[in-house]
Amino acid sequence: MDYQTLTYSLQDGVALITLNRPETLNALTQQMRAEITDAVLAAGREARVMVLTGAGKAFCSGQDLGDSSNAANLDLERTLRDEYMPMIRALRELRIPTICAVNGPAAGAGANLALAADVVIATESAYFMQAFSRIGLMPDAGGTYELPRAMGAAKAMGAALFADKISAKQADDWGMIWEAVPDAEFEKQWHARARHLAEGPTLAYKEIKRAIQESYGNDWTAQMEQESKRQGKLGKTRDFQEGVVAFLEKRPASYEGR
Repeated sequence: MDYQTLTYSLQDGVALITLNRPETLNALTQQMRAEITDAVLAAGREARVMVLTGAGKAFCSGQDLGDSSNAANLDLERTLRDEYMPMIRALRELRIPTICAVNGPAAGAGANLALAADVVIATESAYFMQAFSRIGLMPDAGGTYELPRAMGAAKAMGAALFADKISAKQADDWGMIWEAVPDAEFEKQWHARARHLAEGPTLAYKEIKRAIQESYGNDWTAQMEQESKRQGKLGKTRDFQEGVVAFLEKRPASYEGR
């Protein structure tokens, strides 16, 4: 696809998707949602890790509402089912690790797009906001699923009802994201995290992602059964053999993803 609303690059196993409508704070349009979905799926085919970030001052300001006179004509149910669900599902179900590098404000659907990634790294000047109730709506784009799991029911309810800004530092302290880093170190940090994952045991990462995602629907016994099956499969991989040999030889492992 010839992308118009984002940029896509692939280097050293890292696929970088950059939302590129800085004049609108990277607000999400129908075209952008389709392009994000396509780019995420492309990353799954050819990369070992995927990074999603934004151009300019913001990560993503959420749904592009456009002219206020058209608000009454929005079919939000269709938009969520036909455009947001495929986009978020593509991100959540990707077999490779995903990082969202939140370079600035992430509001509304933009915040929940970020939270759908495996790891969220934010610059300290960034913030997250469930802005929906400010315009008479409820969190969407997976927000009612991700928020209570990321930060607990009490914080999720307050975030949804009050629509307060949650600073990156608060989000870090509450367990909502992986880490908030000083602005000056932000780019260096997420690049380093991406390189670490790109050089790691891809098959193990895939099983880690699936096991943690499925744990919400399993009791202890079922989860232990899943752990046993997945670990047994990983124990037969070349990466496991290489990891053990590298450990014994006291050298960095060279993983191949098989």
